[in-house]
Amino acid sequence: MTKRTAAKYKIDRRMGENIWGRPKSPVNRREYGPGQHGQRRKGKLSDFGLQLRAKQKLKGYYGDLTEKQFKRIFSEAARVKGDTGENLIGLLERRLDAVVYRAKFVPTMFAARQFVNHGHVKVNGQRVNIPSYRVKEGDVIEVRDKSKQLTVLLEAVQLAERDVPDYIDADHSKMTATFVRTPGLSDVPYPVMMEPNLVIEYYAQN
Repeated sequence: MTKRTAAKYKIDRRMGENIWGRPKSPVNRREYGPGQHGQRRKGKLSDFGLQLRAKQKLKGYYGDLTEKQFKRIFSEAARVKGDTGENLIGLLERRLDAVVYRAKFVPTMFAARQFVNHGHVKVNGQRVNIPSYRVKEGDVIEVRDKSKQLTVLLEAVQLAERDVPDYIDADHSKMTATFVRTPGLSDVPYPVMMEPNLVIEYYAQN
């Protein structure tokens, strides 16, 4: 098992939820943790525990961002006018690796980061290999010609477990996607409930 796959399953188990909606998640088989003490009843989480868990879940969903990266995005969301929670989701969804994942070019958020890192993606005709690159409305993301026959790409397009959201206009015949608009929380197809309001409370108190 690769380190990334192990990390992905570890996040699911830690949260007790299948946060990406993947059919192979260990949480689908059992909701309790591994080992002899896994079935012990978990105590009720404190307010701090709920806030921390909401932050870890959202951070983990986007490829397990580092605390430094996530806090920087949150600080920016807090500075921008409007609802901080909605701003936070909008900024996370504008990451290039998130757009590549949403367009169904790759099967997982972890694969999206690697796909961008390896230079398979162009934005408005320019090669970009920075997963955190922030796309703007109207930007066209495309897979480089040399990369269009990669197995990971062909398998992801056929995945039935998720659809491309309406804020991204994807053309799988050309392997291009246009970022139409910045989404709000209700637009994003999370398989589990995300609670950015608790993330705000967490950072307000810490």
